[in-house]
Amino acid sequence: MNIAIIGYGKMGKEVEIVAREKKHQIVAIIDNPNDWELQGKNLTNADVAFEFSIPQNAVTNILKCFEVNLPVVCGTTGWLAQYEEVRQVCILEGQSFFYAPNFSIGVNIFFEINKKLARLMKPFSGYEISIEEAHHSMKADSPSGTAIRLADDIVEETEHKKTWSKAENPDPEQIGITSIREGNIPGIHTVVYESSFDKIEITHSAKSRRGFAMGAIMAGEWLIGKKGIFSMKDLLEINDKN
Repeated sequence: MNIAIIGYGKMGKEVEIVAREKKHQIVAIIDNPNDWELQGKNLTNADVAFEFSIPQNAVTNILKCFEVNLPVVCGTTGWLAQYEEVRQVCILEGQSFFYAPNFSIGVNIFFEINKKLARLMKPFSGYEISIEEAHHSMKADSPSGTAIRLADDIVEETEHKKTWSKAENPDPEQIGITSIREGNIPGIHTVVYESSFDKIEITHSAKSRRGFAMGAIMAGEWLIGKKGIFSMKDLLEINDKN
């Protein structure tokens, strides 16, 4: 598999390491506007692009790949206000797009556990719901895309919460999300249900970025030959009815 890496930060470098270990070829690495001039032409030699840049560049990068019919695996978060634009272009032009806020296999199983817990807790309005997430100090977006996904899934499953908030004292209908940025933390996410009587916590802790990169490479290998919009549910064959 010939690979283009767009965004050469911590995740881009980790994707490169795992890709080379699996004997894939890196045909382009793009990290700034000058790289587009120098290496953009090499996108036509790639089978898939891995987009791990920054929120303000993600949509432009994705659409540039679509212009040369290059499938995209995207893990950049913080740009989803423009997701509908990307979705429409992908569908209308017959492109291939795989998006996940987190490519860790464990996190995506954690998403399903989170939804199951929310369904179980739905009758019990006496529990306050909150989320805490911690990442390395260089992470650009806050809250993390993973924390937002966790909160959105809870909102879908319960009648007590309507949205999420970063506020220190969120409204009763909001799920409070606390974000911590320090050191070199790969990612820790904790969902808490707390009443005056007890507390339930579920936590996923990443040990390194390697798990994210492994999941991304799996997604790229899986995406080859497919058209449409996909997620980790498709890769892992997760059924919402489970």
